[in-house]
Amino acid sequence: MGSLKAQLAKLFEVSLKVTVPNELDVEPLVAACNGKFGDYQCNNAMGLWSKIKGKGAPFRGPPAVGEAIKNNLPSSEMIESCSVAGPGFVNVVLSKNWMAKSIQKMLIEGIDTWAPLPPVKTAVVDFSSPNIAKEMHVGHLRSTIIGDTLARMLEFSKVKVLRRNHVGDWGTQFGMLIEFLFEKFPNFEDATETAIGDLQAFYKASKQRFDADPAFKERAQQAVVRLQGGEDKYRRAWAQICQISRTEFHKVYQRLGVHLEEKGESFYNPYIPGVIEALNKQGLVEESQGARVIFIEGINIPLIVVKSDGGFNYASTDLAALWYRLNEEKAEWIIYVTDVGQQQHFDMFFKAAKRAGWLPQGDSSYPKASHVGFGLVLGEDGKRFRTRNTEVVRLVDLLDEAKVRSKAALIERGKGEEWTEEEIESTAEAVSYGAVKYADLKNNRLTNYTFNFDQMLNDKGNTAVYLLYAHARICSIIRRSGKDIEELKNKGTLVLGHKDERDLGLHLLQFAEVVEEACTNLLPNVDYLYNLSEIFSKFYSNPECKVIGSDMETSRLLLCEATAVVMRKCFDLLGIAPIYKI
Repeated sequence: MGSLKAQLAKLFEVSLKVTVPNELDVEPLVAACNGKFGDYQCNNAMGLWSKIKGKGAPFRGPPAVGEAIKNNLPSSEMIESCSVAGPGFVNVVLSKNWMAKSIQKMLIEGIDTWAPLPPVKTAVVDFSSPNIAKEMHVGHLRSTIIGDTLARMLEFSKVKVLRRNHVGDWGTQFGMLIEFLFEKFPNFEDATETAIGDLQAFYKASKQRFDADPAFKERAQQAVVRLQGGEDKYRRAWAQICQISRTEFHKVYQRLGVHLEEKGESFYNPYIPGVIEALNKQGLVEESQGARVIFIEGINIPLIVVKSDGGFNYASTDLAALWYRLNEEKAEWIIYVTDVGQQQHFDMFFKAAKRAGWLPQGDSSYPKASHVGFGLVLGEDGKRFRTRNTEVVRLVDLLDEAKVRSKAALIERGKGEEWTEEEIESTAEAVSYGAVKYADLKNNRLTNYTFNFDQMLNDKGNTAVYLLYAHARICSIIRRSGKDIEELKNKGTLVLGHKDERDLGLHLLQFAEVVEEACTNLLPNVDYLYNLSEIFSKFYSNPECKVIGSDMETSRLLLCEATAVVMRKCFDLLGIAPIYKI
């Protein structure tokens, strides 16, 4: 179906070609409006007037252009009426019959028919990306949640998404870890996750040893050379450490319902020399203070691609990864989700790729690369979120705490007597993990936000708990009616007779353009979901819109079901599991 905005734009496109046949490629400017004059507005008249006045056009100002645009609109069952206001704004009121039919069609054919269709077939979303041998901490939370939501939105929009976990699994720290592993476990292949225990502690102990013991440091440096040279024993020890880390990461991803495919730094390592050589042949790589660099116009520091000691760095790996993603994986859009502190690195690296001709100069054409930056997670004191002994908060501990609190709230509400242990566990998980995700996503991703369990687990206001409960209440209305909702979808008729019904119907129909805009801007929009629950509450609490037992019961149950379906899809795009009873 496409979005309402896109469907109206097609109609206005036809009108504009008739109204100003000599003006080529006029993009229809269609936007939702506040409802006072209509549902949507076409705002082309003023811009067109400034182009055509003095060219012998048959109009006397923007209002006349607006009238012509209105009169040249092809007839369509989606439009009830049009009017022109002010300097030529064409206001459109949608047909409530068409709206009702469109919603019912979605109920029969599924919400996927409302998916937007972006102009890309394949995208890479590079997110989460923890370091091997270090535990996932609160700093990884935002990248994981935001990246997963962006991937889900693009997947819903029929884009093939390569979800990439660019883990830090290569570099000098592995010499120290491997040597320490050999020391602690002479038969290192027996070193399981249980034997090693806390990976973070293992990393710290090896670092202390490295800093304090020159002989150990020398062995560790040799181990790096042997690992990078491909010596079997060292490769096996490295693989062992990576696997133990991977198992730990997987536990967190499983709890968050996040799926990723790992292609870490080591994967791209073999491609680096060829990529650097190709850039060198293009004349992009220059010598500077013993290092090999690419100079970027407008930035006074160069992008170092080979360090002065001959080693590679982040920029080398990122260039090789981008080359691979463009040439081997044929991605048209590569999206990197990291903290805003890395903005300059990505800006330089993207400009280097443009200099090389890998990416077009503008940002509006494909293939393109985008950096999705985000702010820090802060504690109540306004500083980086840490434990009392100033350690970074482990992600596992944070999720455990959220679940414990959520379960306690359910018991307090008397669910311990009403529900099975399994129901309490699954609801506590859905609510707690959903609350953590929603609290992150409802904040502007570019700013820092304060992590507060009490606020995120509150069942009032704009929180996941409130929205999950709102969805469960809608499901209970449908259950209480005793009607077979699947039968009603096919045999009943949805009508939007009351203003509150029409308002709810319009908001439901705007779902597709909200997702489309969120994909285009790479900014998940949770306000739509909260507003949907508020508009539904207004409809349901209005005595004139009584659902069960009214003459309009069938139609209003279908409207309840359409709201629940759209809410569930919103939850799905945010990576939140819905609940069906409270």
